[in-house]
Amino acid sequence: MSVWEDDVKDLLSHQCPSRVRVKTLGARVSRNRDGASSFPAAQPFYFSQGTLCTASSVIFNVQDDEDFQERVTNSATPVIVDFHAEWCGPCKMLAPRLEKLVGQQNGKVVMAKVDIDDHTDLALQYQVSAVPTVMAVKDGKVVDKFVGLKEEDQLEAFVKKLLC
Repeated sequence: MSVWEDDVKDLLSHQCPSRVRVKTLGARVSRNRDGASSFPAAQPFYFSQGTLCTASSVIFNVQDDEDFQERVTNSATPVIVDFHAEWCGPCKMLAPRLEKLVGQQNGKVVMAKVDIDDHTDLALQYQVSAVPTVMAVKDGKVVDKFVGLKEEDQLEAFVKKLLC
């Protein structure tokens, strides 16, 4: 690990909530032919009330049923589950708005992204008949759900209700 990576990891571990997993950027400094340093693009950061967190620390793609069970059903933290598809236009419009909102919650909520084409079994299990479908999961139970695009204030109310 480079000095730069150590500094970033140290910074993130002190400023992210303790229950949020910190993922190091894994970046390496490279030099071009002129000797100038260049840095690879870093993951986006969200700032909220002085807290710094990487988007990847609170937003993740579900890998399989076991991953869903571990990171959603068994999560002590409330989870917003975004059932989506790559070909879905409304999904592509909704996702960044949800991601931004989740990133602003300082680790009080996390977001699981489930591609219905890759995880048809989960889509069937949770009776997803249209995308985007977004569910709020707390203590392993679905406590709220919506289908389709929503306005910003409706999304905020959805997240706020999950945190109450």
